[in-house]
Order: sequence, then structure tokens, then C-alpha cells
Amino acid sequence: MDNIYLKLFLTFFKIGAFTFGGGWAMISIIEREIVDKRHWLDREEFLNLLAVSQSLPGILAVNISAAVGDRLRHTRGSICAALGTILPSFLIILAIAIFLTPDIIKTNETIGKIFMGIRPAVVALIIAPVITSARAARIGWKTISIPIAVALLIWSKIPYISNPILYIILGGAGGYIWFTRHLKSMRAAGTGRKEASE
Repeated sequence: MDNIYLKLFLTFFKIGAFTFGGGWAMISIIEREIVDKRHWLDREEFLNLLAVSQSLPGILAVNISAAVGDRLRHTRGSICAALGTILPSFLIILAIAIFLTPDIIKTNETIGKIFMGIRPAVVALIIAPVITSARAARIGWKTISIPIAVALLIWSKIPYISNPILYIILGGAGGYIWFTRHLKSMRAAGTGRKEASE
């Protein structure tokens, strides 16, 4: 068995075991492991996979781990990475179901304090990848109005207007139109240079 499969499994197992707060809280840790530490992907490639993972149905953490595994070693890599992400949560939930009843969680002061202490850390883990993604996506003062406006419209709870799916579709369509126009202008500029050189 190729060592990369074991590394993929153990890397995502570690991430799954020590991350609280769901998919977004995992992103900064996944980015640090995959991009900064192991150099399996560059930052732009990772953010592209993150965008695809967000647009797909299912759990973000599993989607991104499967996408990273697929990029490195196709189907087998995807399975190893996804299993590494899922297994710690499964084992922890199984242990909680066996040993911790809802009454114990509510009444036990020590467990209550542990969960209270975890909450601020989860908020920080969610905010960190948002800032990193914004920088990598080159969101500056001129373009920051777009995510702010979308966030406010989603938060507004107005029927249809507050549906996040609407903005995913609009964002994809807008990106496609912009990229198509940009590609045409680049081709036109390239054709103009060739004609000028002739």
C-alpha cells in the first residue's frame, strides 16, 4: 500500500479528532496541514476545491477531504481521506451515546464548563478561514460590498430573497459571464498583437 494513503487517512483523522464546530471550523486546520505543512496543494488550488466542496450537497468537511484525496490519488485517496474525517466523529458520537446521557450533559457542571470553553474557540476557528479565503479570493475594499450585501440579504429572512441557493446560482452565473468575457478580451488582445507584429 502506497504510504500516501496512510498519510491521507492519518492527517484527516487527526483533523477530524481535534476539530470542534463543524466544517468551517475544520477549514483553517485542513489548509494548514494540506497547503502549509505537507505542500500537497497550493493555496489557490485548495481554495478552488473549497469552492466546489461548498457548492456540493453534504457535509463540507467530508466534501473537502474527499476532494483533496481525489486530487492526490483519485478514488482510493478520496476514500482514505473521507474515512479519516468521518471515523473520529463516529467514534466520539458512539462514546457519547454510550456514556453521556442528555441529563448528565445538562447537570454535570464540569462537562458544561468544558463546552462553554470550547464555544469561543469554535468562533475563532470559523472566522480564520473566512479571512484567509477573502484574501486569497482578492476581496478588497472595492469588492467587499458584494459579500456584505449577500450576507445581509440572507440574514433579512425575506421570502425567496434570503435563500442562499439563489446567491450560489447567481455567483456561478456571474463568474461564468465574467470569465467568458475576460477570455474573449484576452484572445482579442492576442490576435491584435499578432496582426501588429505581421
